[in-house]
Amino acid sequence: MIKNKTATIRGVLLAGLALMCSTVMSLAQSAAPQTVEIPLTDLSVFQSPGKSWQIAGDVTAELDKANRLNTAEGTGVLVNEPGRRKKGTDLVTTFEHGDMDLELDYMMAKGSNSGVYLQGRYEVQLEDSWGVKNPTSANNGAVYERWDESRPAGQKGYQGYAPRQNVSRAPGLWQNLKISFQAPRFDASGKKIENAKILRAELNGVIIHENVELFGPTRGAMGKEEVAMGPLRLQGDHGAVAFRNMKITNYGKPRPELVNLQYKVYKGKFQGELLYDSIPPEAEGTSIALTSDISPFSNDFLVRYTGTLRVTEPGEYTFNLSPSGGGALMKINNKMVIPPGERNLRASVNLPAGEMPFELVYSKIAEWGRPGIGVAVVGPGIREYLMGDPVAGGNNNSQGPILVDAPVNTILRSFMDLPVENEDGRRGVRVVHAVNVGSPEQVHYTYDMDNGNMVQVWRGGFLDATPMWYSRGDGSSRPVGAVQHFGQPSFTLARLASPQAAWVADTAGSGFRPGGYDVDKADQPTFSYRVYGTAVQDAIRVLEGGKGFRRELTVQNPGENLYARLAGGSTIEAVSKDTYLVDGKAYYRIDEAGGAKPVVRDAGGQKELIVPVRGKVAYSIIF
Repeated sequence: MIKNKTATIRGVLLAGLALMCSTVMSLAQSAAPQTVEIPLTDLSVFQSPGKSWQIAGDVTAELDKANRLNTAEGTGVLVNEPGRRKKGTDLVTTFEHGDMDLELDYMMAKGSNSGVYLQGRYEVQLEDSWGVKNPTSANNGAVYERWDESRPAGQKGYQGYAPRQNVSRAPGLWQNLKISFQAPRFDASGKKIENAKILRAELNGVIIHENVELFGPTRGAMGKEEVAMGPLRLQGDHGAVAFRNMKITNYGKPRPELVNLQYKVYKGKFQGELLYDSIPPEAEGTSIALTSDISPFSNDFLVRYTGTLRVTEPGEYTFNLSPSGGGALMKINNKMVIPPGERNLRASVNLPAGEMPFELVYSKIAEWGRPGIGVAVVGPGIREYLMGDPVAGGNNNSQGPILVDAPVNTILRSFMDLPVENEDGRRGVRVVHAVNVGSPEQVHYTYDMDNGNMVQVWRGGFLDATPMWYSRGDGSSRPVGAVQHFGQPSFTLARLASPQAAWVADTAGSGFRPGGYDVDKADQPTFSYRVYGTAVQDAIRVLEGGKGFRRELTVQNPGENLYARLAGGSTIEAVSKDTYLVDGKAYYRIDEAGGAKPVVRDAGGQKELIVPVRGKVAYSIIF
């Protein structure tokens, strides 16, 4: 029975909530396209590989040797050494791609240069850009310039895109690159109707490009013409470079289409089953997309869409429905796919090729938030795309980012949440007395006053203070650049009964007392504390050129059996007399230890680098 417009429709949209929970859990299986790893057991996946390319089991580089890589026998790593082995040539795959996600790890030798050409035509630059403050379209992670010799001098290169920030690692350290690429579109006659795009690119976990339009091939492309399908190409004539873990996810299958889409808008709040034919709509018409913008009202309305879903590629499709400020349901082929609910509604369904009835009902019932029908779809060979409004954030109070730069040495205290495992085995640790120290060299760190230790370092931008400063805030900030976490917060110093004894887990018996920090003339802090009855000065300074940090621990009367824990990780390898490589992500160089010998030891399935303390310990973290 239809009641007046002051009644509520919440009951209708929430009535199926319990049913939804059980139904969606059985339906919501992954519909994501398959990811395939490029085999690197030999070079058979590449066309006529030149002699500068080889397959290796491992590779290393040295910080002071330009354009040089050292290899070990085995498989799994693709290595190019032009000049040292033979004249370098580009490497081109035997397969071609259109829309694609690409992920790979790569290592640059000192001073080296290479690139990844999508479809053989659009270059994402790979370069040793370690320490570059203001990256250009020629630096690591950039989209390289297009080139026209007919243009005036100084203007021949154009339409290149620098990365948003430089998060490049040191030579010899593995870097991770992810690219979501959309191929150019062509009509039936072969005319280009849409440019290629880099939808998103991440370098070392940081977004460096979003929605970058590629108006044509970049310099050095294998052809001036653009194509729907083309090979992946690795630049091989410039410098020494290595690749591993190369993975491709292909897209390009035709998307489902909504056709003959019609809508009706009803004003008010309703209760019970809405009999659409029994009351007149306030507005109606046709639409080309699912959107709440067709409603003349901002609150207290319901919109019902009906139409035809045209599916070309049969298979499993996952629908994510995120209504803003209200609830929604979805039917396909006259069957309930997403029962009534309010947020983060998700279900997967197998759809045949062909046309089938489609219905979506959205009700704006909350006073807060803008109206919005967020419908995202992913299916076989189809990258996730929006079929409706952009997914709303749940309310209209989102804000940000509020970024804090460090054009000079900068200190900002806040809470800091670390994505590391805590003592209960759960992920997430909050440092409540965190001191974040930023530098104009674009390397930064967080110091934990409660443990007298660094808990993370990062390269790139300084801080996002949105969660601390927006609205009431929660007191926390977060790094902007590429972060290296040092695990669960712990002491730097501990007394051990033997070099193999477990590291201390808390302050019991240590007499730990933080003493704050003093700031020098350059606004750089030196931290102080007392532990085991001795005074400690902890000075952390940026290395020249932003290469990393030097840390100097000065301990008065250290006594016996006092150790400093410098690093922990899955792997710690000695690469020279005083330098260790930790997890392939950073070099730890022992600069001063008073003659004490560092020890790499096993600790709970991990490795630890510790050193006896004889008054002063100085080491550098190079990353």
